[in-house]
Amino acid sequence: MIMLRPASRQVQRTSQQLIRCPSLVRYTSVTSQTRSESSPSGSPNAPNVAYTAVTHPIPEPNPGDCTRQTLALAKEYLLPVYARPPIVLEHGKGSWLWDCDGRKYLDFTAGIAVNALGHADDGVSEVLRSQSSKLLHTSNAYYTEPAAALASLLVTLTQREGGLGYPVGTQHRTGIPGAKAFFCNSGTEANEGALKVARKVGKDRGGTTKTEIVCFEQSFHGRSLGALSVTSNSKYQDPFRPLVPGIRVGQLNRSEDLEDLITENTCAVIVEPIQGEGGVNSADVDWMRKLVRRARDTGAVIIFDEIQCGLYRTGTLWAHSSWPEECHPDIVTMAKPLANGYPLGSVLMRDAVAETMTAGTHGTTFGGSPLACSVGYHVLDRLSRREFVSNLMGTSALLFSRLELLSEWFPNLVGPIRGRGLIIGLVLRREGDPQRLADLARERGLLLLTAGKDCVRLVPSLNVREEEVSHAVDVIESCLSLM
Repeated sequence: MIMLRPASRQVQRTSQQLIRCPSLVRYTSVTSQTRSESSPSGSPNAPNVAYTAVTHPIPEPNPGDCTRQTLALAKEYLLPVYARPPIVLEHGKGSWLWDCDGRKYLDFTAGIAVNALGHADDGVSEVLRSQSSKLLHTSNAYYTEPAAALASLLVTLTQREGGLGYPVGTQHRTGIPGAKAFFCNSGTEANEGALKVARKVGKDRGGTTKTEIVCFEQSFHGRSLGALSVTSNSKYQDPFRPLVPGIRVGQLNRSEDLEDLITENTCAVIVEPIQGEGGVNSADVDWMRKLVRRARDTGAVIIFDEIQCGLYRTGTLWAHSSWPEECHPDIVTMAKPLANGYPLGSVLMRDAVAETMTAGTHGTTFGGSPLACSVGYHVLDRLSRREFVSNLMGTSALLFSRLELLSEWFPNLVGPIRGRGLIIGLVLRREGDPQRLADLARERGLLLLTAGKDCVRLVPSLNVREEEVSHAVDVIESCLSLM
């Protein structure tokens, strides 16, 4: 196993102290010749340059049989729709991954914001083992206890923490409107289901003409035909035109167009409170208030796609949980972290919308299986615990405090920091630099994502440790010093 290491023996002795733990290698920074003394507040005064040397060359000069054979099989038999580096991942633990050649990586992608509890989590593994020994799949022709329990947890947590029209702390109130959940297998499928519900509501409210859907530039809602049609990015759309008709595209946070954009013919408005793939762009609360008001005035269904930003990634259950109720949606879609990597998505909707859906109007074979929902319940129960959220926000504060120094040290390279909680965008000023930074970091054992045209996206596991955050930013600083 090749450990992450500093650039030289001198740096190794003075810059980083390696601490071995049973399932984790932790890095704690100490005073070093590569970094200035810390300020009284504890923040460093200069960027770390200890990780300028390549430790994980790509491709590996002498790959083992596992890597060679897997890459050969993939080239021969897998559809080539992904641009992937020649790395074969073999196992993981927590925020760390190992490839077939024994090289270790700090994972700040979390499977694209999926592995909220990290890799190979013991609790998730036990639920998978226990439930799979009892009941894997029945189809939705029958009731199962895990699906009902998870639906109840989703609704009661939303009532407790705010969202979907519920103010914070309404879980014990009587007489409040209800909500319903539909389970599926992915985020794309959740968005397709939400759009289908909105079409049905539109037909009930406005007849055959209320069919238009509004989406926004730089959005990403999925790759199946309906979700792709509201993903306003020519890179994804152009090869598959013509798409679903009746799609109107607006600009995030632009208020002056809303009246013309959303009309009596609009059945749905779909928007991400924080755009993930588009560049970690946040919707303004005042703009969202105007958007929701216009949709209500025209009878359009408001759909919040929280597939990437929801389920505690921002530090609250939903990215919109802390917003006033007049900014809340009719439907919220979710998936990625819901079962920590086991395929599970959901559409959560107010009763006023759900009442239009009756037996036979929608369905799925695999969605909401006993196995998926058992894992989902376990994950959501842990994510919602106060101590977990408190630790998450402390880690987020550390990460933001470190990243905010980068624009001071690298003003020609680094722009403002975007996002909330642990969905963070590091803006880079020069074209092509996001991918370059991601490539440099990977060659030093840190996995990052890009987002939009100008952004590196940091979406680590929600239980990432502070020492792992510090190490990740140390590597980023070293990479920026090479650019």
